[in-house]
Amino acid sequence: MINQKIVPHLWFNQEAKEAAQFYTSIFPNSKVTNITTFRNTPSGDSDVVSFNIDGYSFMAINGGPHFQFNPSISFFVNFDPSRDKNARENLDQLWERLSQGGTPLMPLQEYPFSKRYGWIQDKYGLTWQLILTNPEGKERPFILPSMIYVQDVCGKAEEASDFYLSVFNDSKRGEIARYPAGMEPDQEGTLMFTDFMIENQWFAAMDSAHTHAFHFNEAISLLVRCENQEEIDYYWEKLSSDPNAEQCGWLNDKYGVSWQVWPEIMGEMMANGSNEQMDRLTKAFLQMKKFDIEKLTEAYQDN
Repeated sequence: MINQKIVPHLWFNQEAKEAAQFYTSIFPNSKVTNITTFRNTPSGDSDVVSFNIDGYSFMAINGGPHFQFNPSISFFVNFDPSRDKNARENLDQLWERLSQGGTPLMPLQEYPFSKRYGWIQDKYGLTWQLILTNPEGKERPFILPSMIYVQDVCGKAEEASDFYLSVFNDSKRGEIARYPAGMEPDQEGTLMFTDFMIENQWFAAMDSAHTHAFHFNEAISLLVRCENQEEIDYYWEKLSSDPNAEQCGWLNDKYGVSWQVWPEIMGEMMANGSNEQMDRLTKAFLQMKKFDIEKLTEAYQDN
């Protein structure tokens, strides 16, 4: 079985390698695991970098200047004093490193929901929410992607998370906290916070009715690793809502979140392929919307 079914995928202009090296240098137990170059893509030669942060997998690509990171998807980093006696010091140290060239979105301080919390946009534009968790609370992983529903999808966080819970296996709702009356512009009953598990991985979601100049885009997509064509067909059919957004395994769901439905064998081919095999593979997948494992394998093997 695949260890981490859903992998956050980060779109950089040209800084994927540099950023992966930066993140793996400032987070504990982290490393770059693979770098592959696709040649002759629409963006020129394109590096795809896989890296782990404390055992949590990310992918990053140099795709050109088409998409910019924004806070619509950010990453919670949970510092749990019950598991780490230096949790507060480690949080502060990471904040300081992410602050270099970065911009705080919410200052690092005490809030009603945490003794120590801050939201920061790093020098690459990626946003992180560092939080000292309540040791009495339920245990959560170190890193957890978080989606904020704004503008035309504000008020849809609960519906969207229900939808993801219905699509994926090994799923359950965690915490749920609603806005009370008197917190306008946020409407009473919409989600101040929820977390939920899909495929044994935790995610968070919230609504915000405040004025935000951003929404979901392709800069951060969620890549679903599939073991066979049946899985690819299933997730494609369930998640894709806009035929015009379908390209090279990418799709947008009905809330605007970007996903990639990705054959696991693609990762193996990328890790082991010769230049000629990679060129044939690239040429084949650039012509596809939904990935066809049989055709990709044929192109790679050229039989």
